[in-house]
Amino acid sequence: MKILHYLPRIRLVEGGVVRAVLDLCTLLARAGHQVTLAVCDDTDAPVEWAAPDSPNVIVLDKPSRPMGLFGGAGRRRIRRLVETADVVHLHTPWELANAQFARDADRSKTPYILTVHGMLDDWSMAQKPLKKRLFLRVFGRRLLDRAAAVHCTAEAERTQASRWFDGRQARVVPLVFDMDSFRTLPGPKRARKQFMPDGKGPMLLYLSRLHYKKGVEHLIRASAILRERGVACTTLIAGSGDDAYERSLRTLTTELDLDDRVRFLGMVVGDMKVSLFQAADLFVLPTSQENFGFVLIESLAAGTPVITTRGVDIWQELDATGAAEIVEPDHTQIADAIARWLDDPRRRDKAGRDGRAWVLEQFDGGAIARQYEQLYREAIGGG
Repeated sequence: MKILHYLPRIRLVEGGVVRAVLDLCTLLARAGHQVTLAVCDDTDAPVEWAAPDSPNVIVLDKPSRPMGLFGGAGRRRIRRLVETADVVHLHTPWELANAQFARDADRSKTPYILTVHGMLDDWSMAQKPLKKRLFLRVFGRRLLDRAAAVHCTAEAERTQASRWFDGRQARVVPLVFDMDSFRTLPGPKRARKQFMPDGKGPMLLYLSRLHYKKGVEHLIRASAILRERGVACTTLIAGSGDDAYERSLRTLTTELDLDDRVRFLGMVVGDMKVSLFQAADLFVLPTSQENFGFVLIESLAAGTPVITTRGVDIWQELDATGAAEIVEPDHTQIADAIARWLDDPRRRDKAGRDGRAWVLEQFDGGAIARQYEQLYREAIGGG
């Protein structure tokens, strides 16, 4: 199949949507499909994509019209891309240029699929609700209603998202998880040498984009509670993102006199990231909303148990593994859970083994590729 994806920017600092699209394009290309990713910014395009059997990245001129809309030559180029595709895959409901891709797809009778990436979850829709409802009324409902399928990544996401469109269009297929970096693990020594040279006590890890919805302040406040209880541990916060939010986290750390127990690492990638997951005793993501939570899967793949919340749409699946504990985004509950896990090394070891085995079984690339192929074939047949 000729599959066209559109994403405005390949910038890994923007989080899970970018990672999900890159991994999906890679998987589909490996399965033998002709995959094209149209972008306006290819800054973090994978270097290995230069190989002949890799996805083809086409860099479009930046939108020339207000609100991120394409005009003139850019519009004509989009039309040609859509006309030559068997299926178009669009990402997020709030990208206005998606409406242009969808309109051209309608005209050329090319079916399109829209992945909502958790942006129609209850928490997400409660942020700037009037603006989002207006957007849906003017642009979004048509984009959703005319899609051959609206793609969700978990049943919990489908339940929430279906309130905003005809739920009969919803299809659930898990996100692609690139297992290559996790099949042979690098070991924890490299990360410990880099980030914990003094080797003091257990290590808690947060690794994700720094954004207020992720609730990192709950983990910092939990670290203060653990200090008061005499629980020795160091909290490592890896990631970048919203500057104002990061400043507030650093200020909170200082105000709570935690500068010796909480460390900010910046963005960590590649083998060092995998090593850091392995070096941690627990991974903590106190998020308010996460449609999938790649970092949770990565942590389990590295053999490290996780603590997270019901804000993650796959929380039920995680809970069933025995390698995760689900709590409210509350610093006292988080501190209690951390203390229980740190006090039970046998539980941690078993959970690490069970979690890794679950990821290796559930996220087999070939099986997931076949699910996306079926999704596309149904769209093409229906179109």
